[in-house]
Amino acid sequence: MLIDTHAHLDDRRFDRDRKQIIEQCREEGVLCIINAGVNVSSSIKSINLASRYPFIYAAVGIHPHDARTMDGNSVEILGSLARKDKVVAIGEIGLDYHYDFSPRDRQKAAFRQQLNLARDMKLPVVIHDREAHGDIIKILKEEKASEIGGVMHCFSGSRETARECMDMNFFISFAGPVTFHNARKAREAVAYVPLDRMLLETDCPYLTPVPYRGKRNYPGNVKYVAEEISRIKGISTEELMDAVAANTGKLFGIDFGQ
Repeated sequence: MLIDTHAHLDDRRFDRDRKQIIEQCREEGVLCIINAGVNVSSSIKSINLASRYPFIYAAVGIHPHDARTMDGNSVEILGSLARKDKVVAIGEIGLDYHYDFSPRDRQKAAFRQQLNLARDMKLPVVIHDREAHGDIIKILKEEKASEIGGVMHCFSGSRETARECMDMNFFISFAGPVTFHNARKAREAVAYVPLDRMLLETDCPYLTPVPYRGKRNYPGNVKYVAEEISRIKGISTEELMDAVAANTGKLFGIDFGQ
């Protein structure tokens, strides 16, 4: 039983063999995939995938890279998309100070708008945070995000940042970087975060875990993330995935029939 709480199967890198990859995931025991939108077009594609495959769910949102394109019309469109069947979150949203593809003031404004949309829609949020921990925490506190809840996607912060996020009713999600040889900080965070606040993901086609780092990622590779986290925690992968399934169901309102 594998769960990937953050994928981008709509990415063009899957255009050649998307159907086969999704079928392969099912054969390999992937129970659930949440496909995250990064703009309006991607969000629509995520909803279409969710409508086609019973084990795929959608998140809709505008990534900080695309924040410069966001306007009032975008919020209205996202609001209508958020009402579609199998949409379980607003995301991915947040701040990215590594690339700064959008001006930081536009990123912050788009982030706040989408947090408010999530509150209105009564949906959790999926947070992208790259080299922006301070401003992410500040905005989450100012917008009272503890009332919304969500997940820190592909967590890259310290134990202290994880604690602040968990105090605000957020889950912490780990991806392929925990398997990287230089991932000391990520492993420390894994050791610190309790099982009942932990999620797993691939962020495919990005962040492929060891032993396939450098190749295109896909949801089935979440098993390598699970194996490394189980090793760090000193538990079985079955115990870990049972906890992840419970957490996924609780946060996103997905019934696995357990």
